[in-house]
Amino acid sequence: MTMEHDSPRGNNERNGSAAGQSAYIALGANLGDREQQLKAALRLLDDHPAITVVRASALYETDPVGYTDQPAFLNMAAALRTSLEPHELLRAMLAMENQLGRKRDIRWGPRTIDLDMLLYDGVTLTEEELTLPHPRMMERAFVLVPLADVLPDEHALQKRVKERAKRALQDRGEGIALWNMINWPGVSAHSES
Repeated sequence: MTMEHDSPRGNNERNGSAAGQSAYIALGANLGDREQQLKAALRLLDDHPAITVVRASALYETDPVGYTDQPAFLNMAAALRTSLEPHELLRAMLAMENQLGRKRDIRWGPRTIDLDMLLYDGVTLTEEELTLPHPRMMERAFVLVPLADVLPDEHALQKRVKERAKRALQDRGEGIALWNMINWPGVSAHSES
């Protein structure tokens, strides 16, 4: 199985490929057709007039963390270019979660889709609404392994993320395992295991 992007034009025609700032997000789903939910989220992101999905990671299946009485997750990461400011991007992502049926009943509970902003072009924020970089991303294999797929070599965190991701894959931290590769313009190869 591969996940294909139905319209590989992306937003480059609207935004220009170098327009805006770089942002990195984590995507996860464990209800319904998990792979299709992630595919739908990527499409919504890329169809937004101020967002381009530049790279997408492979899909990884992971055990739930926190609230464990729920199905396994599919997780991935994406590199974005956006002309939205961090809070605007967060609000756009929350609207997309709602559009895809996200319910917030149980903290860390089951969900049709979860979109989390991890990094935004070197911005550091500590606010109730948004903390950047994501405060727990370096502790979670389900974030680090896909993020290692999409961080460029020149990124300041790339070496540290890749080292931790490699260890997580070796010891199967959080039960993480490669699920599937995807077909997306600019797709990244999965992390070496």
